[in-house]
Formats: sequence, structure tokens, C-alpha cells
Amino acid sequence: MLTKTKKQRVIKEAGTHEKDTGSPEVQVSILTRRIEELAGHLKKHLKDKHSRRGLLAMVANRQKHLRYLKKKNPKRYGALLRKLELKKKA
Repeated sequence: MLTKTKKQRVIKEAGTHEKDTGSPEVQVSILTRRIEELAGHLKKHLKDKHSRRGLLAMVANRQKHLRYLKKKNPKRYGALLRKLELKKKA
């Protein structure tokens, strides 16, 4: 689970200004962090189907945000992919 302090740290790193919580970069960063934590949980608990479903929903949500950002501002999209070390699909 993403604690309040971890979430604030992610927002501070990804935000464009001090009170930025809604930009696509921040939302994708938060989702990426949650996905990483849940993936670790699922490696330990292989039969947790409910969490797996939640993980798939988060991945789909992150893809939607990334598609939006790519359409609106390709430079910010590329910078975010490099920053979060996400691979671009061909």
C-alpha cells in the first residue's frame, strides 16, 4: 500500500509545481508506484485473483493517461517514459 509520505514524495518528484497533484505526470507516477508494489505482493501471493484484477485495472488506467499525454504533449510524454523507465511499445 502506498503510504501518505511515499505518495507525497512521488508527487514532489513528478509534479511541475508545488501543489501539482492532477497533472498526467503525477497521476502516472503514482499509478506506476502502486503497480510496482502490487506486483511485488502478487509474486508472493500467487492465488490472489482479486488483487490481480485490481492490478490490471491500474495498468489500463495508466495506459489511458499515457495515451492522453502522448496526444497532448509528446515531449512531456517522452520525458516521463525516460524518468519512470517505462519502455515504449513499437
